[in-house]
Amino acid sequence: MAAAAEVERSFLAKTEASSFAHHRRRLQITASMSKGERISRFVQSLGGEGTTAAREGIAGHPYYRAFFQCWNEQRYYEAHDVLEQVWLHDPITAEDAQYFKGLIQAAGAFVHLQKHFEHPTHPKHGRRLGPAVRLFRLAEKNLAPSGAERYGLNLVQFREMLSQYCEAVDAENGKNPWSPANAPQVNLL
Repeated sequence: MAAAAEVERSFLAKTEASSFAHHRRRLQITASMSKGERISRFVQSLGGEGTTAAREGIAGHPYYRAFFQCWNEQRYYEAHDVLEQVWLHDPITAEDAQYFKGLIQAAGAFVHLQKHFEHPTHPKHGRRLGPAVRLFRLAEKNLAPSGAERYGLNLVQFREMLSQYCEAVDAENGKNPWSPANAPQVNLL
């Protein structure tokens, strides 16, 4: 047993000195990556696409498409993070920035509803309905100038869905309209 432990320590000492990821353990890789690198790997793991757009423009951007995949898998926090990378780091117009901001806020609102659903009596998560309503309203405001459709998303339907959820939340009485069974699906045209 002592010999095996020594071999393990020796291996770890050598691999920690290596800069190649394939020589490191998963925790070592994750700890040494930036948030952008972790999200890039996450997007690649979703669909095998690279981090550059395989199709023309925003509608084909893998991060944009990953946003909707995460959304439909009820991974709202990841959807938020993925699209935030485009919003913060890609060269986009002011109109696109407002559009992305609205989508990110919508995902954030659903993070609040999801956490409240999972832990309604938790001291922190039990108070998430009010912030969800505020994010729904901000998202609707930011998405309104984008018209009826943008980059393959039917914004009329999307804003209606946000409005319905916003109106259905009763923060005073702890009424949360979201559940895994009725989580909204959002598909691109």
